[in-house]
Formats: sequence, C-alpha cells, structure tokens
Amino acid sequence: MFRVISPDQRHFLFLQGPHGPFFAHLGDMLRTAGCAVSRVGFNAGDRAFWFGKPGFVPFYGTADDWPETFDHLLTERHITDVVLYGDIRPIHAKAITIAEHRGVTVHVFEEGYMRPYWVSYERGGSNGHSRLMSLDVATMQKLLARSDLEVPTPPAHWGDMREHVFYGAVYHWFVMFLNSKFRNFTRHRELPVTTEALLYSKRLILMPLIAIDRMLATRRIRLGGFPYHLVLMQLEHDASFQAHSPFSRMDEFIDIVMEGFALGAPKHHHLVFKAHPLENDRSPVRRLIRNAAQRHGVSGRVHYVRGGKLARLLDQARTAVTVNSTAGQQVLWRGIPLKVFGDAVYAKPEFVSEQPLPAFFANPDRPDSKAYKDFRRFLLETSQVPGGFYSSRGRRQLLREVVDMMLAEEDPYDALKAGKVPPRQPLRVVN
Repeated sequence: MFRVISPDQRHFLFLQGPHGPFFAHLGDMLRTAGCAVSRVGFNAGDRAFWFGKPGFVPFYGTADDWPETFDHLLTERHITDVVLYGDIRPIHAKAITIAEHRGVTVHVFEEGYMRPYWVSYERGGSNGHSRLMSLDVATMQKLLARSDLEVPTPPAHWGDMREHVFYGAVYHWFVMFLNSKFRNFTRHRELPVTTEALLYSKRLILMPLIAIDRMLATRRIRLGGFPYHLVLMQLEHDASFQAHSPFSRMDEFIDIVMEGFALGAPKHHHLVFKAHPLENDRSPVRRLIRNAAQRHGVSGRVHYVRGGKLARLLDQARTAVTVNSTAGQQVLWRGIPLKVFGDAVYAKPEFVSEQPLPAFFANPDRPDSKAYKDFRRFLLETSQVPGGFYSSRGRRQLLREVVDMMLAEEDPYDALKAGKVPPRQPLRVVN
C-alpha cells in the first residue's frame, strides 16, 4: 500500500529506460520537486544517457548477482520508488517482485497504448500485466459517469521516429565500443549488440530509400481498386509479442494469417502486411511473407508495406488482424473489424472478433464502437499521458504532466475512482 509522504522523503531509483535523455530529464524534475534520485546503469549506454548526473550506480555483476544487489540498494538508499521502462526484461521482472514484496512503489513507463501521441504510465505493470486486463468495460463506464472530459485530439506529430532510431543507434554504439567495465552485461534481446548497432545505423542511413519503397507500395494498393485486409505487424523481439502472445516467431503468425485468408477471404480480396515502423530486417519479414503466400496459393493477392503512417492504409481497409499491436486501437477508433491473437489491454469482447480466422475474413463481426469510445476515454483520463520519449517537443509535453502523476498518492486508475484526476485540456503542441 502506498504511504503518503512528502517529496523530500522520497528516493526514486531508476533502472533501464527508453533510449535517449528522457530518464535523465525526468530525474532532474524529480530533484527539483525535492526528491532524491539514483540510477542503476547496466551498460555504457545507460551511463552515457545519464549525462554524468549525480546518483549513478554502475552494476558490474552478473544476472545472478542482481536480485541481492537490488535488495541491498533498496535498504542502503532508503528507496521508496522504482522507475523503469518495460516490465518483462529479466532485470526489471526480478526488481518488480522484490520491490512489491518490500512495499516499494513501482512506476512503469511504456510506449503508449495509443501511440505515437501518448505514452503509458502505470504502476506495477503494463501491457499483459496492466490493471486494465482485469477491468471490464462496464466498470470503466461506471467510473467515467462523473466525468465529461472532451477527448483531446493528437498533434500533427511529435517528430519521434527519426530521433528514436538515432538514439537507438547511439546507445548501441556506446555499448559496443565503451562497455569494457560492464563485461557481465547480459542483454534482454537475442541479437549481439554489434548486430543491433549495425541494424540501427543501416536503418538510419536507408531511411530515404525505405520511404520511397513505402510510398510506391502504398500507392499501388490505394490505386489498385481491390478490397483488402490489413495485417498489423510487430517487431519479433517486442515485449508484447514475446511475453503476451501464443507465438515466439513471426513466421508462425504470418502462416496462420495467410492460411485463414486463403480459406476464407473472397477471391477478389487482397491481403496487406504493414511492417512495424522500426522494423530493421533482423527478421526476413518480406521473404517470410512471400514464401507463405506461395505455399497457400495467394501470391498475386499479397502485399508488403515497410512501415510508415497507418492511417493511409486503414482508411480503406475491410478488416485488420494483429497479434496484440497497440495499432489495434486505431482500427477500433475507425469501427473496423479486428482480430487479435494475443493478450492486449483493448482485447475486450465488445471490441474484437472471436470468430475463427477464415470466418472473420469471409464475414467479420463489427466492434461496438460506442463501447470502444468509452474505453478510449477511460485511457485518456488515466494512464495515457500526451507526449513522447524521443523528441524534445514530446519530452517537454510529457514532463508537464507525468511528474505530478508520479508524486500523487494514487495510481492513475485509483485517482479516477477517487475523483482526483485533474481535468485534461485538449492537447496542444507547445514548443
């Protein structure tokens, strides 16, 4: 249970965060509020993005050493709060278990459930571990009864994508070349850090060519004159894909979707696979799609688009299929039928189809759009905070609200129940 204590009695311990300076700036503002702030660094990238600020604690030990080290830090520094990005990395999962046992508040950041214009701030867990998983729509509607929030509209953009790729490349180059003191560092991803760094760098360099390829593919689809179904791809190493879905590899998902399309979709319909905006070809997605289309006899009706904005393709799509991508919320916002395979906070029976995939492609059930709008409004009044991690504009907007949320007694969901959520104004971009 959270104890009400003043900022000068609180000590926030940061673990790993999103690539870039967001955690460093967040720590600065918490210090300004009167809190003590420390940061555990697990590699040279963590150290570089803390920018030499006070409170840095390098961890040179092994994964087996981490639980004892973390428990000792909680005691030695009188930690009241732990801050982290993503809750399923092994170091974070172990830390959450220990912190909760010790009564320490865990603040979890993630990419927003309605990204890219909002980020998620929750306590204890996110995605498949979020409190949203156990909240039904009827309960949300009841909690919203006292509120008449005007749903904020997103800005044109935060400009995050280029910065996201840039900071990812910088982070991995630090780890690759300046990590000698962190010899025991074990990454939560399978690829070697050298491969990761090269993929990020390649992506950054090839961005103009990728944009041209994407534009041509999108143009062919939009001018093709055929009905199509959209497949929202995710990164194979994505936490939600690996921890909250029935798949471990992307080719498993691709094959199931292709088979369902071949069996159920009308012969004049097409299937469009849209890659995640950060897809960097660590998995040969294009080849996997081509091979699966050949196996199921639908090669002439399958297309692949390399990332980009979703709206241009969604506007004319008949249905959408995903594992558990947050982009599913854009589908539901438009009232388009949606099939989901994994656990997702929006995978409520009112919204997503429970039909077998061939039947879904043949004659899909429509979502309850009114119920979804209530769900979306609930998110915007609670855990979704406007802004972004990577661009300076997005960070400024995010810091305006999230520090007060972290210092509040209740988590975002209990705050709404208690009637303590401050009214949120329609979102405006502030330079």
